[in-house]
Amino acid sequence: MIVKIISAQTNIAHNQVSSTIALLNEGATIPFISRYRKEMTGSLDEVQVGTIKEMYEKLQEVQKRRETILKSIDEQGMLSDELKRKIESTWNATELEDIYLPYKPKRKTRAVKARELGLEPLADIIFLQQERDIESRAVDFLSDELPDVEVALQGARDIIAERVSEDMKARDLIRNLFKREAVISSKLVKGKEEEAVKYSDYYDFSEPLKKSPSHRLLAMRRGENEGFLKISVSPEQEKALELLESIFVKGRNSAADQVKAAVEDSYKRLLGPSIENEVSALFRQKAEEAAIQVFASNLRQLLLSPPLGQKRVLAIDPGYRTGCKVVCLDAQGNLMHNETIFPHPPQNEVKQAYKKIDTLVEAYKIEAIAIGNGTASRETEAFIRKMRFNSDILVFVVSEDGASVYSASKTARDEFPDYDVTVRGAVSIGRRLMDPLAELVKIDPKSIGVGQYQHDVDQGKLMASLDKEVESCVNMVGVELNTASRHLLSYVSGLGPQLAKNIVDYRTENGPFKSRRELNKVPRLGAKSFEQCAGFLRIRGGENPLDNSAVHPEAYSIVEKMAADLKCTVVDLMEDAKLRQQIDLKKYVNDKIGLPTLNDIKAELEKPGRDPRSVIKVFEFSPDVRSIEDLRPGMKLPGIVTNITNFGAFVDVGVKQDGLVHISQLADRFVSDPNDVVALHQHVEVKVVEVDIARKRIQLTMKE
Repeated sequence: MIVKIISAQTNIAHNQVSSTIALLNEGATIPFISRYRKEMTGSLDEVQVGTIKEMYEKLQEVQKRRETILKSIDEQGMLSDELKRKIESTWNATELEDIYLPYKPKRKTRAVKARELGLEPLADIIFLQQERDIESRAVDFLSDELPDVEVALQGARDIIAERVSEDMKARDLIRNLFKREAVISSKLVKGKEEEAVKYSDYYDFSEPLKKSPSHRLLAMRRGENEGFLKISVSPEQEKALELLESIFVKGRNSAADQVKAAVEDSYKRLLGPSIENEVSALFRQKAEEAAIQVFASNLRQLLLSPPLGQKRVLAIDPGYRTGCKVVCLDAQGNLMHNETIFPHPPQNEVKQAYKKIDTLVEAYKIEAIAIGNGTASRETEAFIRKMRFNSDILVFVVSEDGASVYSASKTARDEFPDYDVTVRGAVSIGRRLMDPLAELVKIDPKSIGVGQYQHDVDQGKLMASLDKEVESCVNMVGVELNTASRHLLSYVSGLGPQLAKNIVDYRTENGPFKSRRELNKVPRLGAKSFEQCAGFLRIRGGENPLDNSAVHPEAYSIVEKMAADLKCTVVDLMEDAKLRQQIDLKKYVNDKIGLPTLNDIKAELEKPGRDPRSVIKVFEFSPDVRSIEDLRPGMKLPGIVTNITNFGAFVDVGVKQDGLVHISQLADRFVSDPNDVVALHQHVEVKVVEVDIARKRIQLTMKE
């Protein structure tokens, strides 16, 4: 049944879903399934496999909840065959909870107390709405605990009110009304005017809930959590009561009047608040999912930023009073030298700084300079660009987001136990230029600074989404087995922290891996882990040329047969395009490997180990702009996209504060998703629209 549901909702064939679930149950990862099991899944991509995995896990949760509910109702002795069939036939979590609601163990509610007083029969009589004089019938239920008619009628209404709130049809009607017509309103909490100034837009605010964008919903909820705003969500009460009365009020007599009063009480006290909480949670969940998606998309773009590659880098972590920390890294990112220069106020040791940089560039044969984009970045960049070197030295400004988190972390202390946080931070800046992916995996993704309300969303879901994105990027690019850090290896399909540590320990003890097969000697790395990880690990200059490609070891024999049939070596096949053109892929189809995988193999032979990331470009800010005070409306400036949200993109134009290009200003056409127009770290030209120095806000446009 689960396979059938997923197939129907995703429009993916039944056998594709079934095969994917079987692979997942065997412990296969999403990158492995989408890359190396195309014949089994019908060439599903990572997104489709991920969707199947997510839906499968959710439906399994529904199944577990169903079993709990069935057990609970059965223990109460109330599980009829019809009720059991009803519960077993639904896979909707909300519907399942609605069915269970009347049987759910309750605290001592007003209705429970009324039943204990024997008022259920009176509630039944009233609910039928056939009695014209219900007060006289209520007299029969009077006792010492029920001294008068009104008390008895109130108890009966409490029972009816609870029935109304637990009725599936009623809940569904009100739920749909909330989704269609509810308005979200926010009010300032009295006495909080000064503290809540950043929420001034929401002091007296309302809009249709279904039209409220995710960033606004999360902003209001944050204000509520901080105690500054009071939020309510509701449709018109009269409309809700009309819907409920159309179900429950059946006559025009005193009994019907009692039911009408019970319905109103039920909506105000029970049903309305219950559905408000449910729908508010649903829309908040959607807003969180949108925010998480924005973060994941930005993170992916950041992780796949163009790498400089294996070049010797001089990295600078800029500063004023404490100076600029300078480190020199070799082509593998190893620290060779560090010291501090003081080219800025208050020391102004400009000549000494020039001399030191010049000496270091010559001594360590530096090929590129990386400058952190934090405090004193522009001044340091200007200082470096004034220098004239004996060779062409590329100069890059590198994002520092998260570098301080890394430099103070256990990971950094383990890597550089003899150096302080300033040296570690500068090393991180340099390595980020060389290979952003390899360096950023060491940092908690939430600290990288490319999110939208990341602290307001479900942290478990956020981490799961970001980890999935990191795993996808790492496996898409591939990992150099003999140089990768433990943290980078931990994201490789089938590994994880412990096996990654075991690989590094083995490498340290035995020297570089000579072949992928040698992985089988790593402690606790079994056949399944080898199957999952081998294709994503690269060995440059290894015993087998295919070890530096994305061809999986399980397919080596096929490539070797291709070479044998053409009377050449595998290396010849990889180097000679004419030989590859002679390969007839259909000859190599077998019961496990078909044309999709064979086409991948042929493509990989053409460009073995190719890095899918784009080529890095040098960028320069406008030399005339250093601070927000230098900006004027109408200025056209080069900038770098630093963050993308649902409402626009933030662009660094070389001052301390990023400017906002609102979604309406991204292009001369309508834009529904900023990612359709811009990408993280994209070089763009913007025009200044407005500058608010007091609030440190810069409005930009990318329209012509």
